[in-house]
Amino acid sequence: MTAPLLTAADPLPFLPERVLIAGVTGSGKTTLARRIAELWRLDHHEIDALYHGPNWTPRPEFLDDVHTFAATGRWVTEWQYTSKGTDEIMTPRAQLAIWLDYPFPVVRARLIRRTLARSILRTQMYNGNVEKPLRKLLATRDPAENILAWQTQTRGFWADRMPEKRAQFPHLTIVRLAHPRETERWLRAQREHESR
Repeated sequence: MTAPLLTAADPLPFLPERVLIAGVTGSGKTTLARRIAELWRLDHHEIDALYHGPNWTPRPEFLDDVHTFAATGRWVTEWQYTSKGTDEIMTPRAQLAIWLDYPFPVVRARLIRRTLARSILRTQMYNGNVEKPLRKLLATRDPAENILAWQTQTRGFWADRMPEKRAQFPHLTIVRLAHPRETERWLRAQREHESR
């Protein structure tokens, strides 16, 4: 039997120890993963940092690293790279998925702000990588080279795939959060539950 799809108003049926965060690029998966890691004392494994080596090249150890952390007891990570094999490793072990299903204008504005800030400040992310300069970002519409084009191309990924994922992983409890305000309300409810 497939676990129900929960909303921000629904209480969690258990305290999860292994959590996936789904959402389109720019929805705030990593930020939420960090907050959940702190709230529930879980280890956060940023999956982009495991995937990207220097100069944005894929790390050959990526799936080995995913196997290693997925085998442990307490973690949270972003639900990404499913086409690279992560679904077969992480998802059977996960207990909870949080789906950030925000309106596209919200995630678009978030991604533009984040990309501009990282590009202008040359913010170092992981393994020495920095966002492309704005002139390079604006010079192409290739989704492999332009994160805004990538977001546009993949904006419907989770809405299209979630029914399939729920059928494939019926054990997985999924919470769908439809707006950042819902996410904040849901987090407050989790903190209140923790403090009892």
